[in-house]
Amino acid sequence: MTDLLPFLKQLITVPGLSGYESPVRDLIEDAWRPLTDEIHISRLGSLHALRRGAGPEPRPGLLIAAHMDAIGLMVSGLVDEFLHITEIGGLDPRVLPGQLVTVHGRQDLPGVIVQPPAHLLPEEAGGSQMSVEFMLVDVGLLSDEVERLVRVGDLVSFAQPPLELSEEYLAGHSLDNRASIAALTICLQMLQNRKTFWDIWMVATTQEEESFAGALTSAFEIRPAAAVAIDVTFADGPGTPDHLAFPLGKGPTLSWGPNIHPGLHTAFKDLADRLEMPYKLEPVPSDSGTDVAALQIAAEGIPTMLIEIPLRYMHTPVEMISLKDVQRTGRLLAEFAAELDGDFLAKLSWDD
Repeated sequence: MTDLLPFLKQLITVPGLSGYESPVRDLIEDAWRPLTDEIHISRLGSLHALRRGAGPEPRPGLLIAAHMDAIGLMVSGLVDEFLHITEIGGLDPRVLPGQLVTVHGRQDLPGVIVQPPAHLLPEEAGGSQMSVEFMLVDVGLLSDEVERLVRVGDLVSFAQPPLELSEEYLAGHSLDNRASIAALTICLQMLQNRKTFWDIWMVATTQEEESFAGALTSAFEIRPAAAVAIDVTFADGPGTPDHLAFPLGKGPTLSWGPNIHPGLHTAFKDLADRLEMPYKLEPVPSDSGTDVAALQIAAEGIPTMLIEIPLRYMHTPVEMISLKDVQRTGRLLAEFAAELDGDFLAKLSWDD
């Protein structure tokens, strides 16, 4: 079995911003190809990997999705040797000044995000909580070289290297949602010596941070009998209320709300109890803001479930996860997939 930590560090080292996921998709495809029977790329760039079941055809299919896109930046203008930037996905501007980045121009250029002195900026710049539009990227080149190598629309990704804080914790950018991609990979590895009655589709979706277009179109193309989205949720940290965040290292969260099919929620909860696996229940009383909202409404509607991995400092370059939570999520998915039988759908009803 692939060692989780090196694989996860690889996943968060390669770029793959929302709408421009091909670098990380290539890495995921290399990992999933030997673990699946069929693999292809959707029209919107999502990666579809099929592990065929052993039940009689036509077999039901389970779609397990995690988005592979990441937040980042885009060049919005050039001023002398400096680059103006705009957001891709939601960013917390408070942590951006001083961050290391890579500008993906005619060649990759190292850079740093800077901000002019506050007293030289207009009042609307926001003082100590400056918006992205007033920040710049400095790549250490003269203006003629910048104009030759960089264009408006070029991507800017975070370059903070992964940081191992202990044997259990990892910090870095793009763990939302590459941690979930790692969990899907663990699931595939655990299923290698087990038969499944259902077809199992692993999907690394595109554009979740902007539009959910990858999840919606993939579900429409595959038409699964049920779908599970894996994402991250807010972990406890400085100043976080206990009822709005979840502990690191204590297992994934099982979501409950209108995007969640009650029968699937019960099935996963009962399974986690039987496995004696720690978990938390997470109420999501409105739109979850994840791929599950798109999966649920594809075609005629699909029974869906959302499982989330606690993550600190979301949408910053120093996100933090527990490796144990990633491993547990992968195991829970594998056990669920292996237990699906021909009678599961007949017993699946919306009973709230």
